[in-house]
Amino acid sequence: MNRPAISVVLPCYNAAATLPQAMESLLHQTCEDFEVLAVDDGSTDETPRILQRFAGADRRIIPLLLPHGGIASALNAGLERARGRYIARMDADDESLPQRLEQQARYLEEHPGIGLVGCLVIYGGEREANRGYALHVDWLNELLEPESIRANRFVESPFAHPSIMFRAELPIRLGGYRQGPFPEDYELLLRWMEHGVAMAKLDRELLVWNDPPDRLSRTDRRLDRWAFHAAKAPYLARWLRENNPFHPFVHILGAGRLARRRVALLEQQGIRVQAFIDSDPKKAGRLVRNRPVLPPRELPLPGQAFCLSYVGTWHGRDSALAFLHRHGHKPERNYLPAA
Repeated sequence: MNRPAISVVLPCYNAAATLPQAMESLLHQTCEDFEVLAVDDGSTDETPRILQRFAGADRRIIPLLLPHGGIASALNAGLERARGRYIARMDADDESLPQRLEQQARYLEEHPGIGLVGCLVIYGGEREANRGYALHVDWLNELLEPESIRANRFVESPFAHPSIMFRAELPIRLGGYRQGPFPEDYELLLRWMEHGVAMAKLDRELLVWNDPPDRLSRTDRRLDRWAFHAAKAPYLARWLRENNPFHPFVHILGAGRLARRRVALLEQQGIRVQAFIDSDPKKAGRLVRNRPVLPPRELPLPGQAFCLSYVGTWHGRDSALAFLHRHGHKPERNYLPAA
């Protein structure tokens, strides 16, 4: 077989209810030059038979039937078999819109300095019932340029993982998915960005990111909020060592319980807090982790300190960042959002 332009790596585990729709969305792409490495991770339902049925109808579908080993192992098995110049991710409960593969591959062709490209995603869930996920999608869809993606990478993963396409040489050069007590997709993005991989996002909705009740991010402890913070702490600490002119000292925006827990992870990496900044007047003047809590009016001027925003709520985070901007602070130069 000729080498395809694109390899789609699609892991699946007991996905019989959603897999046919996901596969059909790939078979209706405007770009036809692709293969699908459909990696079954030891399913006990009809998933293997569904994959074999699709493979029998279209030679571009290549099932890999493995014993259950977890998503990182399944993803790496797909990467090892992939033959395309570009690797696209896809999940068994999502849908790619018809022009997704064509437009992402064209973008990478036209932008040789970009290693990975995502797209806007449509939230496939109940916005009112799952407001947190819906707000996360809204936030993702605001991050388009490499600069904003890079500056916000320590908040959360700046991509919906099944929406990305990247150059095939990246996992060969920088490593694939790592197994551990952390979200494997977020760790991979942080590692690649640490090595200078530029990432962008198409300003077009090209994926429906569905949100079923049994979604892995709802049920897997590796994907809870604390696991995200534990995964990013070493990367954030290394970034600060290289880029913070006041290293090892930082000012922390937010002095609540969650902010203190996140600071503890950074302190384990050698980062030291000079002071906390908090808008709650009841906290001003107190000591938190033996450091003073200051009111916002005592925020250092740009060039006098480096700030990390650990304000956790969506509204609070936006307010904190707007406050920093009003006072002349620039992302990556004077501060970083980290929660």
